[in-house]
Amino acid sequence: MNSNDSNEDIHRRFFHLLLLVVTVALFWILLPYFSAIFWGVMLALLFHPVQRRLVVRLRNRRNLATLITLLAAIILVIVPLLVVTMSVINDIGLAYGQIQSGQINPAEAYGKLIATAPHWAQSIISRFGLNDISSLQHRLTEGAAQISSFVGAQALAIGQHTLEFVVGFGVMLFLVFFLLRDGPYISRLIRRALPLDEEHKSLMIAKFTTVARATIKGNVVVAAVQGALGGIIFAILGIQGALLWGVLMAFLSLLPAVGAAIVWGPAALYLFATGSIWKGAILVFFCVVVIGLVDNFLRPLLVGKDTRMPDWVILISTLGGMSLFGINGFVIGPLIAALFLSGWSLFAQEEAADRRT
Repeated sequence: MNSNDSNEDIHRRFFHLLLLVVTVALFWILLPYFSAIFWGVMLALLFHPVQRRLVVRLRNRRNLATLITLLAAIILVIVPLLVVTMSVINDIGLAYGQIQSGQINPAEAYGKLIATAPHWAQSIISRFGLNDISSLQHRLTEGAAQISSFVGAQALAIGQHTLEFVVGFGVMLFLVFFLLRDGPYISRLIRRALPLDEEHKSLMIAKFTTVARATIKGNVVVAAVQGALGGIIFAILGIQGALLWGVLMAFLSLLPAVGAAIVWGPAALYLFATGSIWKGAILVFFCVVVIGLVDNFLRPLLVGKDTRMPDWVILISTLGGMSLFGINGFVIGPLIAALFLSGWSLFAQEEAADRRT
């Protein structure tokens, strides 16, 4: 190796090291606005087909088409989400006040549920010491006080960081606009920069885009519909806090297998225990038949059969993602799992092709 080759190798290594350093530094700088950037990218991916159609209809006026798409995203996604969030916070405050005043007595309802339970269930409850109503009530009171202090602290933190929230929200909208407008150009830059074969680039980028859209468009829409239906049936049956329970059902519907049954199952047991047999039967029938059919009908329609992963992979990746990334994890977890599966599937195909040759 001559001196020119040696110098060129040193320069290349130094350049790669410098590139790594500035990349890590950029991620570190952007970390405080990770959620805003992440959801900006996700909204841009979700609404890009709409913007692309508007560009054609508006005769290639990209700025106008992008602005209309951004307004549609705000009206269809962001405004309803803010309204529901504020309503849920209000319902939580009202429910806590009713528990404190004695209007709602969880211990009494739990006592009725134990009294109507089968003998084998009562023996299991007694074995774990869960039949002591006074002790349980004391634990619930302490837990409610801790939850109240936690909610109060979070509310205070939100108030103190209002400016940060507003800035993050502005960053997200700003990013959505430019990603929608300049999406094809940015996509070409990413494709050229990735050190992969063209086949690998196409597969990984297509998988990323498809799974991201499918997770949001499919899972979130299905969860929203299931939560809305759950809230409606709760309101019809006269169950207090229907909006709160509906939102909780929507959130839990993101988890396959268990999902919304975590909410409506105990509610049905409570209705049976308190003598509301018909209400309990209606709730079970509606949730099993109507809400269950929503998942079986809407999810394949919105997500598509080719993009679906096994339920156990979605469940584990969603739980793991949310434990690491919070609410963002219900998208990040399945997205990483899908890229993992597609990457190893491509590797296995190449290995099999090499063995054949």
